[in-house]
Amino acid sequence: MTVSPMPAEDSSGDPGASLPAKSGAPGALGGPGSPGGLGPSAALLRLPKYYQVKKQLLEFTSAMSPGSPVPPERELARLYGTSRTTVRQALAELVIEGRLLRMQGKGTFVAKPKVAQALELASYTEGMRQHGLHPETRILDIGYVTADEQLAGLLDIRPGGRVLRIHRLRLADGEPMSIDTSHLPARRFPGLRRQLERHASLYETLRTGYGIQLAEAEETIETVLADPHDARLLGVDPGIPLLLLSRHAIDSTGQPVEFAQSWYRGDRYKFITRLRRTPIP
Repeated sequence: MTVSPMPAEDSSGDPGASLPAKSGAPGALGGPGSPGGLGPSAALLRLPKYYQVKKQLLEFTSAMSPGSPVPPERELARLYGTSRTTVRQALAELVIEGRLLRMQGKGTFVAKPKVAQALELASYTEGMRQHGLHPETRILDIGYVTADEQLAGLLDIRPGGRVLRIHRLRLADGEPMSIDTSHLPARRFPGLRRQLERHASLYETLRTGYGIQLAEAEETIETVLADPHDARLLGVDPGIPLLLLSRHAIDSTGQPVEFAQSWYRGDRYKFITRLRRTPIP
């Protein structure tokens, strides 16, 4: 396994290293457009050492197969002529970005490609099967809760009404991918709790058992950090970024069906959508 060494850190403790600017390039030191012989933003030409190591590591690991082990920090520090702290920071960012996978007690490995999930009104089971992955759902908790004003408004029921809450862990090929919490009006779907204990897909159960045809949904996406409990369920380090999707689903009659929130691993997921420009009159 060959890793290209980087220049050793200088002894000055300088947090950045200058990148050579092309002669005559706009903004280069002493080049055109640089009053007084200095570029307008010379500081932008300096990158932290860890970022240089990160770029080198990314180039190095991109040629490796998923699951391949990455050399330990000590060896990388020696080969790159830098400190283990610098290497550790570079590795940490690549783990957060989903390029590398850290396994407690085993080391760091090249990660699998992220699952590119289309933003569409489909079930998790359908989405994973489209990618050739085996979906699995584990019900963590299922029971009835009392709707507060916000949840009651979303589900078009009275405040204080009963809501079925379904808390699930989603896996693909045995790997934890997301945590889902769904809320549905209990009165509208009698017996749903028992049916879900026998069937994996919520949307399939709603379609076959209750004749529900989902028509549209409003979905928002934001980032959150994994708390210790969710991190343990997902098999990741606490504080790793998660993608939080909140979905408000409506059926073909215009009635609310579900309000759900899903916490997806940011290192294993990316979402894609197709945008169309509205013609300007």
